[in-house]
Amino acid sequence: MSHHYLRFNDVHYRYPNGFEALGGVSLCITHGEKVALVGANGAGKSTLLLHTNGLLMPSSGEVVVGGITLTRKTVNLVRQSVGLVFQDPDNQLFMPTVEEDVAFGPSNMGLTAGEIESRVVEALEAVGALGLRKQSPYHLSGGQKKSVSIATVLSMGPSILVLDEPTANLDPRARRQTIELLGRFSHTMLVATHDMELVWELCPRTLAMQGGRIVADGTTRSVFNDTELLEACGLERPCRMEQPGQRSCRSSGR
Repeated sequence: MSHHYLRFNDVHYRYPNGFEALGGVSLCITHGEKVALVGANGAGKSTLLLHTNGLLMPSSGEVVVGGITLTRKTVNLVRQSVGLVFQDPDNQLFMPTVEEDVAFGPSNMGLTAGEIESRVVEALEAVGALGLRKQSPYHLSGGQKKSVSIATVLSMGPSILVLDEPTANLDPRARRQTIELLGRFSHTMLVATHDMELVWELCPRTLAMQGGRIVADGTTRSVFNDTELLEACGLERPCRMEQPGQRSCRSSGR
């Protein structure tokens, strides 16, 4: 099997206060798949994402990335394969310049100066932000910050991209650019989002969460055609799926 896969085997996670955020999650995402993770606030999406590269460890069950079971001993190795992009870019941008932020990960991988420079250029070119390399991240627009935060992950050469609300708080133009950017990547991808239009455009497969469990796993069309499921999970069908005579859709969380 390709090393680009991600598997959860009956994963449970209980926070220190006793709240069980994941109640037996099992899933497998294979090479090149773009998969959406949807559900209401509090469904467990962010907790699940934090398990993909060991920021949280299962209370029980296991997470496997490309044949490597996630443990405290293997977490650094897993993080070389899984790039996690947070919802708020400011959580990933903390250096004086964009190029220093993008170089930070490769610098900690023991690469040569030439290899680091090559990765910085390649990552910034991939997100259309090479012209920003000398700028301070604190002076960028929301869309620019999002692109650079993705570049900080790409520079580490991950095989799997995990993104938390990649279009949140973006204006329409930046949102469109972000969706188009993600569509160009060939990475295995897991995207947690409330943006149903993004799901419809980007992800052929959708996982729906409710109460810390996966309650649906199927084609995006089949999930969005399940009216009872959408109601139970607090979701709405994307606008472009609405047919004449159906209830018009409202905002998809943007």
